[in-house]
Parts: sequence; C-alpha cells; structure tokens
Amino acid sequence: MIADLITRLRYRYFPDHMVGEVLGKRWMDNTIPVLLLVAILSYFVATIPNFVSFGNLSDTSRQIGEFGLIVIGMTIVMLGGGIDLSVGSTFALANITALILFNLAGWPPEAVVAGTMGVGALVGLINGLLIGYLRLRAFLTTLVMLTLVRAVVTLLLQMYQVQIASSFVESDLWDFIGTGSVLGLPFSVVVLIVVAASAHIVISRLRIGWRVMAVGGSRRSAYNAGIPVRFTVCLTYVVSGLLTGCAGALYASRLSGAGPDTGLGLELAAVTAALLGGNSIGGGHGSVAKALMGAIIVSLLTNGLVRLGLGNGSSQMAVGIVLLLAISINVRWSKWRHKLQSKVYMSPAYLALPPDPEIDPNSASPYAMNDRLRDVEVIGLGEVDGPEDVILDADGNIYCSARQGDIVRFLAPDYRRREVYAHVGGRPLGMAIDKDESLVVCIAGMGLYRVDKGRNTRKLTAETNRSRLSVIDDSRMRLADDLDIAPDGKIYFSEATIRYGIEEWVADALEGRGNGRLIRYDPATDTTRTIKRGLLFANGMCVAHDNKSVLFAETWGCRISRYWLEGPKQDTTEIVLDGLPGYPDNINRGSRGTYWVALAGTRTPSYDLAMTMPAFRRRMARRVASVEWLFPNVNVGCVVRFDAAGRVLESLWDSAGENHPTITSMREHRGYLYIGGVTNNRVGRIEIPDADPEWTGPASYWAKRP
Repeated sequence: MIADLITRLRYRYFPDHMVGEVLGKRWMDNTIPVLLLVAILSYFVATIPNFVSFGNLSDTSRQIGEFGLIVIGMTIVMLGGGIDLSVGSTFALANITALILFNLAGWPPEAVVAGTMGVGALVGLINGLLIGYLRLRAFLTTLVMLTLVRAVVTLLLQMYQVQIASSFVESDLWDFIGTGSVLGLPFSVVVLIVVAASAHIVISRLRIGWRVMAVGGSRRSAYNAGIPVRFTVCLTYVVSGLLTGCAGALYASRLSGAGPDTGLGLELAAVTAALLGGNSIGGGHGSVAKALMGAIIVSLLTNGLVRLGLGNGSSQMAVGIVLLLAISINVRWSKWRHKLQSKVYMSPAYLALPPDPEIDPNSASPYAMNDRLRDVEVIGLGEVDGPEDVILDADGNIYCSARQGDIVRFLAPDYRRREVYAHVGGRPLGMAIDKDESLVVCIAGMGLYRVDKGRNTRKLTAETNRSRLSVIDDSRMRLADDLDIAPDGKIYFSEATIRYGIEEWVADALEGRGNGRLIRYDPATDTTRTIKRGLLFANGMCVAHDNKSVLFAETWGCRISRYWLEGPKQDTTEIVLDGLPGYPDNINRGSRGTYWVALAGTRTPSYDLAMTMPAFRRRMARRVASVEWLFPNVNVGCVVRFDAAGRVLESLWDSAGENHPTITSMREHRGYLYIGGVTNNRVGRIEIPDADPEWTGPASYWAKRP
C-alpha cells in the first residue's frame, strides 16, 4: 500500500511532462546565445572601465545598427536555404557609392540613401537571378560575386579616393543620418528596430515569409505545393543586398571615408552571427530575433576585445575561438535538448481502474458477452472508410464521418445509393444535427465546423481560452472528438487530449494522464470556453433527456460522468457509470429515456496492471518501437444501453469481432440501431425489439414539447 501511495504521488505530482513541454518551447533555442551574451557582458563590465558608459554604448550601438541590418539580410537568405558571401564586398561598394554620390555628385542625402540601397539591391538581384533562375550554387556564385564586387570597389577607390578625401559637403541631414539620435537612440539603431520589426512580421505573419520558410525547408515540396521557388529565392538575395546597401549608407554618413579594408571579413562575421543566434544554415528554421541576438553578441565581443588592447590578429583569433566554442555548445545543446525532450515528454501517470465487471457468457452480468451483433444487416460494405460516427436525419438518411475528410450520406429508405454529402477535410469524428437541420462536426486537428443544408462548410471555432497553469499553448484544439447540442443552441464538445494529435492517440493511452477537457461553444456570442479539464481522454457527449445535464465518457477511465448545466448541482460533475468492461466512446440518446454507449474495446488484465506501473510504461515507450507498445484492446467491442440512473439494461456483443470490431458509435432510429466503427468499412443495422418504433433522434431534440 505504501509503495502504491508513493508511486501514485511520484507520478502524479512530479512534473516530468512539464520538463518536456518546457524543452519544446521555441525560446529554448536561444538559451546558449542568451547565456553567452550575459557572460560576455559580465566579463567586460568587470574588466573594462566605463564599458557601460553612455559614450561607449552609443558607439557600439551604432555599429550594431549597421551590422544588424546585414545579419538580418543574411538570415533571410539562410531561411530560404541559401547563403550570401558577397555582403562584405557589397557593403564596401555601398559605402563608396554613397560617398561618390554625396561628396562628388552632390546628390541630396535622401537620394544618396536611395541610390546606395539600389546599388545593393542590384548586386542582390544579380545573385538572385544566377542562383534562383539559373540554379547556380549559392556558395560559389556569391563567392565569385565577392571577388567581382571587390574588384569594382578597388577600381572606384583608385579613381575617386583622393577626390572623396579632399571634398567636403555640409549637410545637417547627412550628419543626422550618421551621428544623430531619436529619443536617445542612435539613428542607425532606430532604423534597425524598424527593419527588424517589419522583417519579423513579414517572416512570421505574411504569405511571402511563409513561402521563404517553405522553400528553405524543402524546395521540392515547396515547388509541388505551387510556390514560385525561383522568384522566392531571387527575392531573398535582393532583400539582402538592399539591407546591405542601407548599412553601407549609414556607415558612409558616420565615417565619411573609404579604404581597401572596408567590409573585409564582414560576410563571415554575418554568417557567424546568424548561426550563433540559432538560425539554421540548412534553411527553413530561424527568426529575426535570433539574428539580432547573434549580431549583438558578435559586436559586443569584438568591441570588448579591442578595448582590452588585443592586437588585430589576436582579437580576431579570440573572437573566432569564442564563437567556435559557442556554436559547438549550441549545436550540442540542440541535439541534447531534443533527445531529452523525446524521453521525458510522454510522462505515464498512475491509473488504478476499478475491477472490471464479469463478462462471461454464462454469468448473470448485464455485460455478459453474447452474439447479438453477429448477424447485423450490413449497409454500404466497402463504400465508406472508418465511419467513426453515424447519425440519421428526420428523413432517415444516414450520415457517416469518413477517414478521407468526407461526410458520406446513404439515402433512405434502402440505403443503396451513396454520395459524398460534404468534404470537410481533416478527420471528421463526432456529429450532431442542430435545429436548422445543419450538420455540426468535430474535426480532429481543425476544431468545430458546421455544414448547412446547402452543403456550405463553415468553421465555428478552433480555439478556446488558454489555461493559466499550462506550459504548452492549449488554446488551439488538437483533437475535438464528439459533441451534442443543448436546446438553447449551445454546443458542448469534448477534446480528447491537449497534448497529442489523432495520429498519436496511442501515446495518450499509454500516458493515462488527464489531458482531455470539455468545451462549450455559444453561437449567439461566438465564444468558446473550457468548462472541465483533466479528463482521461474525453470522448462521447450527450445532452440528457431532461436537458439539464450532459453525459460524457472518459475512455481511459472506463467511466461515464454527468456535468450539470443547471439546477442545484450546476457546474458540478458526478459519475454515472464506473468500472465499465471496456473503453467508452460515443454516447447517444435512446428511446424510452435510455442512452446508448459504444465500447471501442474490452479491458484486459495485462493493460489494467500496466496502468498501475508508470515506470514500466515509461521504459516501454523509450525502448520499444511504438508499433509494439502495449495498448488498449480495440478489437472486440459492444454496445451498452443504460438509463439515467446509471443502471445497465442490456449489452450487445459481436464476440468473434467479425461484423463490427471497434464499435465507436451507434444511433437509434425508428426501432433500429445503426452502428459505426472507426476501423470498419460499413454501417451496421439491427432491430431493437423493445425500442419505440416511432422514436427518432431529431424529434427527441427539436420537436416541440407539450
């Protein structure tokens, strides 16, 4: 007993899964750069007098402003799967171009900046045309462009360097661009902030940014998806050249000088900063924030080493060693983090189920196994794939949620004609018919949708309020499962788990933790709220006959509970059926005030025992392939009828599992029971002898009451 108690407390309150969720946060990518930045700042503050003085910070920030623009441009190219080694030469070309236009040609500062950026964009355009449209290798192409542009810079220096040095043009605006401040911030930093914010919005919120990420992730997949790959690649180089030209103009206005060493090694520094911040050189992964982080670290490190008095060669060597060490640690951290996350994300809990009831055929148990479903009438054999839920309208037509994202309809009265009623996408699961005879559907990974009589599909909701203590963002719905509609039009639906998608339902079963929840959607106000959390795979939903409560199933808990909507027990929960012999799925109304529940599979002693052994399940998850995991038996299911007090009235089995294994849904209609299954390829129908032959679901919900 004490061992059980310790195990229960250990796996209930020790937050293993929270460690895995924290490791999965995107901001964890920047852990090493942030620590490195803090270490560098601490060291320089302690060893360099006045390192944090206003004058030093102002000079350093101006350099960061110019360098940051180049790093952002480099990052955009890298996100698209390329690299731009010509930025150093382009920067030098932009610098001398700005000086020629301003000092010799006499252009106004606005035109000088525009012209300089245009020259940078032209170099980027040439790179983009060669790499994007002619498909030349990015590394070699930009390396050659580095040489060519540097040669142009050398020629321009030979022609104009003396004239530039001897000329003097006075302009307040030009001086402001170089040395001015806005609200205490150097102008170049203000430009960097504006550019960074704009680039972040473009990359993370706009279609062109998503296309850049897609192209960087996989060009072939992006091409197959219809994305203009060549144009997108070309555009990234143009942006890089444009930002480099802007940095060159800022540099020219600040120093008003040009030399052969301008921009030397800048391309390597930019690549290093982008990588150090956490951006992937392989493309498709990164952000502007990471680029800024890397730019700040490299700039501070370079500035600090210079102020420590190291020579040029020693300073570069020190910078290289520190950055190499940082990148190595960062790479190892990324691998170690993902490896650790894969080990601790799934965190099995202690789950002791009540003893399962007797199902022996010769027992007097209401769950006694029988073969009442062996000879059910088969509808649409092979014409529907995985009808997880079935429902009938007032005319007796059958609607099935199919695996391909379709709602399939079999037309009454003989059900020989079949049609795709609507294509809703995703994996449609639970369904309900509202007062307007529209179909409301839970779709895994998509949320709650409505298909009206004109067959128009509209999303109702896909997000709910985020819980305050959740590490992961649980506002987005992962696995909306089943629903029902109250007389006031409010829709109550279940989300099976907030941690796994439908393709990972086995992981949630193995975890046995309360990851499910009940959600209420109010069409009148278009609001969505979570009303109950911590459920063991929340599944079937059914508004009770008296419309005062809603019944819901917890599949891994093998129980059915009631959530009160009104009355003295409003907003409270009570158990209606506990210790079921199997895993409950959908729940629906039946005639004569009863309810039907589908058991998707039967419990087994081995799995029940495993649920009390979290450490065993953890080892299994780590060491055994997922296809070999022990998971709930979903081969032999049955249908159980019970009343409002939780008394089981009868059960219908197919003991051989031939006609309807994995029963997940059933609907009573005019004396017959219609049966669906998530792995079946048919709908079953069987007559219920003592059922009301006139009873239908739509009438039970929406007919006028006396």
